[in-house]
Amino acid sequence: MVAIAEAVRDQDERVLRRLLARFAEQAAITDLPALRDALDTTRQHSDRPSGGR
Repeated sequence: MVAIAEAVRDQDERVLRRLLARFAEQAAITDLPALRDALDTTRQHSDRPSGGR
């Protein structure tokens, strides 16, 4: 996510497209609830349910 933000800030479209494609590929094969939790910066870690994953 940091690299994506840097590419946006630097207006480096080629790098941004490559990073977004890589991110989309990972999202397609990743556990989506875990990905959503990882990207959700507004939730506190203590708000997560205590179920096993």
